[in-house]
Amino acid sequence: MSMIAVFIGRLFIAVIFLVSGVNKLIHVADTNAMITAAGLPGGLAIPTGLFELIAGVCLALGIATRLWSILLAGFVLLTILFFHREFTDPMQAMMAMKNLAIAGGLLCLFGYGHTRWSYDAMRQRRRDELATHQAQQRASEAELRAARAEGRAEAVDTPVVVEKRPFWRR
Repeated sequence: MSMIAVFIGRLFIAVIFLVSGVNKLIHVADTNAMITAAGLPGGLAIPTGLFELIAGVCLALGIATRLWSILLAGFVLLTILFFHREFTDPMQAMMAMKNLAIAGGLLCLFGYGHTRWSYDAMRQRRRDELATHQAQQRASEAELRAARAEGRAEAVDTPVVVEKRPFWRR
């Protein structure tokens, strides 16, 4: 049940950045005005919008979830520093608290990075399956080599001597 909650929470957080990124890309002039009013260089609207859009898609699909969640947490905390620092204004204080809560959710998502129903989890399962298959293949090849060696020893008509040593002396 907790993995379902993490999956739904990941989607909810992703929607925030998808909508925000699309809005920034649609209203580039307004976003640039807001960015320059904060004392930052102009022309950051498109890169910021693309960053949020790509990060939102990656979070929704579960691609590099831990990386994107930590990057977005830093991004959201920086928006508090640059855009919501007037804590005497109730609206700015509320926006700062909202961003703080989003950063907290992103940090929780960082902690649960490889959750079910994500590309990351699917990729990890595939790696585990490949590792298991390769280990089984190596074991069967070792058994085959041992059987061949035993067959060659019998063909020469010499007794096979198996020395039993403790595992720490092998």
